[in-house]
Amino acid sequence: MTKELDHGRTNAAQGSRIDAYVDRYAARAAGMVASEIRALFAVASRPEVVSLAGGMPYVTALPLDLVGELVADLVATRGSVALQYGSGQGDLALREQICEVMRMEGIEAGPDDVVVTVGSQQALDLITRIFIDPGDVVLAEGPSYVGALGTFSAYQAKVVHIAMDDHGLIPESLEETISAVQAAGERIKFLYTIPTFQNPAGVTLNEVRRRQVLEICRRAGVLVVEDNPYGLLGFDREPLRAMRADDPEGVVYLGSFSKTLAPGFRVGWALAPHAVRQKLVLAMESAVLSHSSFTQLAVGQYLATQPWREQIKSFRELYRERRDAMLAALDVLMPPGCTWTRPGGGFFVWATLPEGLDSKAMLPRAVAERVAFVPGTGFYTDGDGKRHMRLSYCYPEPDRIREGVRRLAGVVEQELQLRDTFGTGSMPGHVGVDTPGPDLA
Repeated sequence: MTKELDHGRTNAAQGSRIDAYVDRYAARAAGMVASEIRALFAVASRPEVVSLAGGMPYVTALPLDLVGELVADLVATRGSVALQYGSGQGDLALREQICEVMRMEGIEAGPDDVVVTVGSQQALDLITRIFIDPGDVVLAEGPSYVGALGTFSAYQAKVVHIAMDDHGLIPESLEETISAVQAAGERIKFLYTIPTFQNPAGVTLNEVRRRQVLEICRRAGVLVVEDNPYGLLGFDREPLRAMRADDPEGVVYLGSFSKTLAPGFRVGWALAPHAVRQKLVLAMESAVLSHSSFTQLAVGQYLATQPWREQIKSFRELYRERRDAMLAALDVLMPPGCTWTRPGGGFFVWATLPEGLDSKAMLPRAVAERVAFVPGTGFYTDGDGKRHMRLSYCYPEPDRIREGVRRLAGVVEQELQLRDTFGTGSMPGHVGVDTPGPDLA
């Protein structure tokens, strides 16, 4: 036996019987853990379970036959380009079309400052990679998007949450937190925010607060990362003006076609100040060299040949019907003491349970009653969120949403009875919710 093999076996014995490489990973690998949502996938995908958990767009609403014809035509007419390597910054024609899409939110930009990415999740990863050193501070709403928190953790950032209410991030809390963090000698690299139809809370930062947040960050020298996957999916009004529209040099804007077209294309983008854009392109090239020319050209052809604005309106009407079904069911069925947000767009309702209940401890009982949700603790890095849960209305049909809420209300009633009898809610059960699967963000 060679010394190398001997050494490897020694490390395995000192480390883990199930992972022979545990002692060899970089320190940052310790932050790579499965999200609350990912662990739900195995049970939430069972047909008998009503899943109010994952934020999957209802892609069946697309004209799938036309999309299929579009893809076939792309291969037939431009296959030699679509199947070849492309630019690390992304296809120029698509970047020009992205600028047209962003114009709906008041953003005036040129294609040179757009970087196409593999969904907005990769844009978030690239931004974090080029800005974060271990121990740097990222400010994020509390609660915040679980995929972002996982990225920040993987790069060993310290996340400090900013308080929210029904009108989004609270500017006074932001200002106080920035002062406290800077007084402690810590470096704040950026504020991460989803200002419109926030994931998971469903709330929207109003126009007055947007200006206040931008001014606070400008004075403190804090970059704003504006993540906006749901901005065009408002139910009651035209799209709000993006924060990036009012501060081109202080905001990096992240967008995606996952919610307004289909997540399977995996096409998103970052719009960044010029110097940041250059770093993003270099980071992109080091990660993947160039991503899929095929999907970029397919999205570009869709935007060029299909009535995409009308399709977005169809999505808005579909999701509004499902939002209304969920809110009506919650109003009628949920026990006293439960509260929830009333989103004006997007995919999610953020519910708060009565005192003494724990959504994560309650989940096994809910799955046994054939309904799934996401516990609130997954949207914080500090252990908060036990009384909260995220409910998604984007994928189930309205009748299934109502049935899911009925089952959920029954579970909450049982938990309240246990609390009143024994002083606490349910003990964690043994339903298998730990099997990993695709992250349903």
